[in-house]
Amino acid sequence: MKILILQASPRANGNTAWMAEEYKNAAEAAGHEVTLVNVSHKKIAGCLACEYCHGKGAGACIQKDDMQELYPLMAGAEVLVLAAPIYYFTLNAQIQAPIQRMYSVNKPAKVRKMALMMSSYSPGVYTGATAEYHDICRYWGVEDSGIVTAKIDEQKTDATKARIQALVNNL
Repeated sequence: MKILILQASPRANGNTAWMAEEYKNAAEAAGHEVTLVNVSHKKIAGCLACEYCHGKGAGACIQKDDMQELYPLMAGAEVLVLAAPIYYFTLNAQIQAPIQRMYSVNKPAKVRKMALMMSSYSPGVYTGATAEYHDICRYWGVEDSGIVTAKIDEQKTDATKARIQALVNNL
């Protein structure tokens, strides 16, 4: 399967980046083709709600930024994995921009499954992000292949690595 991981932590060696790398390594070991993109290092603006994409743009966004690199990756992916830190009860801004910019094409054409990985320093902060993720899965008509969360004492542990492996096994 072609897997696209959108990793949204600005910290190169942070917990979310570690989770994304663990998923990538496990999926590649299982024979999948994986592309991992750190969207926090991209210049991706939020949706302008200008409706150009649904008029003259015929599905193309009027904004020409780093999202142009992601559109073909999203179009070819069969599995989309979101990896995001939770800073204040929701998915961080760096992952929100590419999600919201998918408005121009409505949904990725080939994506059939999604997974979500989140890290934070606090327990009990995942409810809003989890609800948003489930709403996206329902709207896009894709299968939820699972969620892994890791609060401060669970980060970069063998137990979390095993839960990430279980996500890959759900493919």
